Amino acid sequence: MALIDPQDFDAKIHIDGHWADGGGEPIDVVEPATGTSLGTIGGASPDDVTRATRSAVVAQREWAALSHPERAAVLHRAADLWDRHSEEIIGWNTREVGAIAPMAAFAVKVAAAECREAGSLPSHPLGEVLASEKPRLSMARRVPVGVVGVISPFNVPIILGIRAVAPALALGNAVLLKPDPRTAVTGGVTMVRIFEEAGLPPGLLQLLPGGADVGEAMVTEPDVRVVAFTGSTQAGRIVGELAGRHLKRAHLELGGNSAFLVLDDADVDRAVNLATWGSFLHQGQICMTIGRHLVHESLYEQYVEKLAAKAESMAVGDPTGQVHLGPVIDEGQRDRILALIGRSVEMGAELRAGGTADGLFVRPTVLAGPPPDAPAYCEEVFGPVATVVPFADDDEAVKLASASDYGLSLGIVTAQPLRGLALAERIPSGIVHINDQTVDDEANSPFGGVGASGTGSRHGGAAANIEAFTETRWITMRAEPGEYPL
Repeated sequence: MALIDPQDFDAKIHIDGHWADGGGEPIDVVEPATGTSLGTIGGASPDDVTRATRSAVVAQREWAALSHPERAAVLHRAADLWDRHSEEIIGWNTREVGAIAPMAAFAVKVAAAECREAGSLPSHPLGEVLASEKPRLSMARRVPVGVVGVISPFNVPIILGIRAVAPALALGNAVLLKPDPRTAVTGGVTMVRIFEEAGLPPGLLQLLPGGADVGEAMVTEPDVRVVAFTGSTQAGRIVGELAGRHLKRAHLELGGNSAFLVLDDADVDRAVNLATWGSFLHQGQICMTIGRHLVHESLYEQYVEKLAAKAESMAVGDPTGQVHLGPVIDEGQRDRILALIGRSVEMGAELRAGGTADGLFVRPTVLAGPPPDAPAYCEEVFGPVATVVPFADDDEAVKLASASDYGLSLGIVTAQPLRGLALAERIPSGIVHINDQTVDDEANSPFGGVGASGTGSRHGGAAANIEAFTETRWITMRAEPGEYPL
């Protein structure tokens, strides 16, 4: 039996356990590789956010009151369902998102791992006994926040949604999920159906596809106490400002322009292998993508030549076939990528590979020696574009790597790992990989960036998730009522 049936969600949103009409315009689900319509999903309105929140508040109280094994069991069943329906979900991920099969399969694997990791949270110690100057028991206890709003992007919608949805549910919260409307089936319907089959009670996961007005309503809704947002830095600033105005927490995982340092003792062939994956995987539409390749001057020309040759050899096309890269998500994204390339070449960057597109299929591109203010070098491209710049010594490498508002992921290739670690400690970054590329994600590891890349590690691992999706409550108990002098 299929997990996802387009007839079930045809022009519908999901509220209180039911597919229902939404107040927004229906959204056409389009396959970017072919332009084919894959179905229609409902569009939500701000009023739907209010309606969903009312339902979620009621459902959350009953859910939080369940025993920890009951909540954990739902998460473990969900993990098994990701595995059981993986082939079907991979198909949707490939067609709706444009992910090649290995990338689509990786997302499903991570989703299962996220649910299994979240399944350990209900039984995790949720407080501590505190010393007190009075004769009483004093405790700090973690309690669910109540309702969590999750706003996820188009690029890797399964991973970037489930990493907030799963732990938030496991810790006793209800969730309102607003996926990007371009990938609302893979990033929304799939999750609703997985948890529905896993036995999650109605009202705890509500699906609200829509635009910025729906996201704004979610942030301003009084009973939504925490917002987990993944998206562009520009949009994240708006979400953070709005959340601050309404005195609620916003966990912001934003953009990146990750640096990849190739030191003078590195093996060039192995470095290029890492760089190819880090820059061109999923058409470069990953926040951790390598944007800036900083290569020691003694290896620079050899590195550029080999990376360009690798880029030229890669197959780009329909992701249902045997290709290395699929399409970017839409025409707007394609046009922005090509404009950044074009302006950078005009400013002096040397085009060594790619730089063209056929429809939504953008060729992997290598730009050598761009000036520091070239947009493809200093901005997040979110496309398959590698800029390569030489450096003379370690101090210059640190200076170049640190000269960015972003600070998400950092890769360093060297024959001396401790030298790489010493350099990494001088470069602001939420994630560091020595002798590896920048694109990596594990369910039990903290994930997040600094600076323009977000508000730090708010996803992954028990410590980050418990901090993100619970509140701390101070509780004291005395054997007898205390006496005061007034």
